[in-house]
Amino acid sequence: MSKAPTKSATLRLDRLLANMGYGSRREIAGLAQAGRIVFDGQRLREADQRIAVTPDLSGRLWVDGEVLDPPPGLALLLHKPLGVTCSHREAGPIVYGLLPPRWRRREPAISTVGRLDKETSGLLLLTDDGALLHRIIAPKANVAKRYQVTLDRPLRGDEGAIFASGTLMLDGENRPLLPVALDVQDTTRAAITLTEGRYHQVRRMFAAVGNHVTALHRDRVGALDLPADLAPGSYRILSEPEIARVFA
Repeated sequence: MSKAPTKSATLRLDRLLANMGYGSRREIAGLAQAGRIVFDGQRLREADQRIAVTPDLSGRLWVDGEVLDPPPGLALLLHKPLGVTCSHREAGPIVYGLLPPRWRRREPAISTVGRLDKETSGLLLLTDDGALLHRIIAPKANVAKRYQVTLDRPLRGDEGAIFASGTLMLDGENRPLLPVALDVQDTTRAAITLTEGRYHQVRRMFAAVGNHVTALHRDRVGALDLPADLAPGSYRILSEPEIARVFA
């Protein structure tokens, strides 16, 4: 689980806020001198003073009349809409554009935990905690991911056994997939749960059995579900208990 900074950890005010995207150190110094930074009700005039980075910091430090953004150790759940990519290198809208502009300047940077392709919607995790990111995506973590699948043609009936066998080989690969669970909902809709994350895995699996995925939506990672009331393009900050559900 991601751990918040300890109570003894401190940072200079200008470095803390610069790392969180509020501006350069010079700009932070200007904010402080203008009385626009308030900590525990007191205006902080010196940008070089040290601040304890505690879990409750965002409720105690205010910048320009607004509560501080979440400090480092941030974990987000985002409802990725269709048509948005997870890569900085592709043209068009990217998931980072759904976050506050200031968050795109944070250091350490916020990164997606794995990816969903442009035509896949649903639950996407993001974090600035490198240890948490690698713990989730590490193969030994065995984190399950569930997708809701809509197909072009009716299921044949043998797909569940094939996917669960652990012998299915995808085109162009030299090792079989780990067993995958298929929950058939009707003739052209199913839920599929897997622990690997190979390139376009779900789409390629159904192609291997002669079908075509027309819609793909991820609604669960581990035991963490995509909230029904979280609209596409929206996000929420995860609590420590919610992060723990990823590994449940």
